Amino acid sequence: MRTTTYLLILLLPILLSAQQAPANWYLLDPQEDGVYGTSVTRAYDLLNDRIPEEVIVAVIDAGVEVDHDDLRNRVWTNPGEIPGNGLDDDGNGYVDDIYGWSFLGGPGGDIEHEALELARIVKDMEQYFAGKDTTQLSEEDQQRFARYQQWQELFNQEQQELETQYQSVLGMVNLVDAVKAQSGGEFSKTALREYKPASRKEKGMKATLRVMMLFMNATNLDHELRMGADQLGPLLTYNTMDTDSIRRAIVGDDPDDGTQRHYGCDRVEGPDAMHGTHVAGIIAAEQGNGLGIEGIARNARIMTLRTVPNGDERDKDVANAIRYAVDHGARVINMSFGKPYSLKKGLVDDAVRYAISKDVLLVHAAGNEALDNDQVRFYPNRLLDDGTIATNWLEVGASSSSRKRKKLTASFSNYGATTVDVFAPGVDIYSTVPDNGYEDASGTSMASPVAAGVAALIRGYFPELSAAEVRDLLIRTAEPVKKKVRIPGGKARVHMNDLCISGGVINAENAVRQLLAEGR
Repeated sequence: MRTTTYLLILLLPILLSAQQAPANWYLLDPQEDGVYGTSVTRAYDLLNDRIPEEVIVAVIDAGVEVDHDDLRNRVWTNPGEIPGNGLDDDGNGYVDDIYGWSFLGGPGGDIEHEALELARIVKDMEQYFAGKDTTQLSEEDQQRFARYQQWQELFNQEQQELETQYQSVLGMVNLVDAVKAQSGGEFSKTALREYKPASRKEKGMKATLRVMMLFMNATNLDHELRMGADQLGPLLTYNTMDTDSIRRAIVGDDPDDGTQRHYGCDRVEGPDAMHGTHVAGIIAAEQGNGLGIEGIARNARIMTLRTVPNGDERDKDVANAIRYAVDHGARVINMSFGKPYSLKKGLVDDAVRYAISKDVLLVHAAGNEALDNDQVRFYPNRLLDDGTIATNWLEVGASSSSRKRKKLTASFSNYGATTVDVFAPGVDIYSTVPDNGYEDASGTSMASPVAAGVAALIRGYFPELSAAEVRDLLIRTAEPVKKKVRIPGGKARVHMNDLCISGGVINAENAVRQLLAEGR
């Protein structure tokens, strides 16, 4: 599931103080500019006499608007493919894969919604025990049945929580509509203030909306509420459906066959490219064109791999996306998604090992649950099924622009003294969105491409470095945070070394200075 969700966006204005940093704050320098950015601008000052190599960065996500005015000149195009001729010109098994590939589309259209992985686990076990006398099970099946009952209970709890969230968001959407009806179609602070609630429940929701509007304008709030309702409603429904059959009808593959590689379509934008387009812009939006933003890596080209639906991504698709990226020249892969369960982890782990063998760096968002990843497992991750650790894996938490230590860590970010490598800017990140637009978004989904962009910068200017060396460099040159910070989701103060391996925030200038000092 995409690690920026409607709930996160909705709650951030309440959980965080309003940020007054400039739109490009994540490129700026903590000392010179007074915001806890990545010092990318200063890094380029050190590199102004060098010409970088081009670096392909694969964005495994929900889709990217490849013709966005700020991205169109920075997207990767397959040199072996002729656009629109309906042929597999390069013989790679994918027809017309000009900008990448979608593993979520096929002859029947495009998959937008999916179930949670937990729902798929329960469905698999339900089918396994269908028609069996559970009083006459083997010892092995008795243990499996006990696990099934535990999964079923967890799933029921998850559905109940989702239903509660959905009704809450839907109630606020309905209140916004009521305000519009009373004010001639207008939703504003004034219109909301003048609205007379029809019930105690409406009175409470009105108060909540007024607080949110202290930090978010009415148009954006209306949009985020509706987006939340549009995501939650289908998720609740799809969790109870046979999504494997839906998948077969749309994509045409067998979801259970992990050996299948060549399925999908060339429609890389998909039905909802908001998340992926925002991620792509952070990494590589064109510099110096006078448009909305500048991406971090001027030498990067974005390869789009559509794998992440509204719901949980399938391990098979993630594995195939990693393999496609590796086979087509990506040197950095950004993965701003994750989930708490994994049905077929081995498929992804095999793909990660393949990326290791080809010297490709994997950058992954730590998650937005304000949880300790040392204690709670999220997938995918660098701990492989054979007990080894992926040395080409960079796990990224989210930080804010604030130099006030208690506000530096994003309140939503996951962390982990041994499982998260570094923090990176992930609050109020201004980037590209579909229809040639730009918006702020927050999440480790934004922090991960910040780190991926810095990694692409380094790999372009210092191509002799391996993926593992780049990872180690970004960890040891992170801007140290010496004073205690607030633990995400709580009030306790801890050292940054308790939250991540580096004990700091990723910093491009520090990394470049270190390499120059080494004579590279």
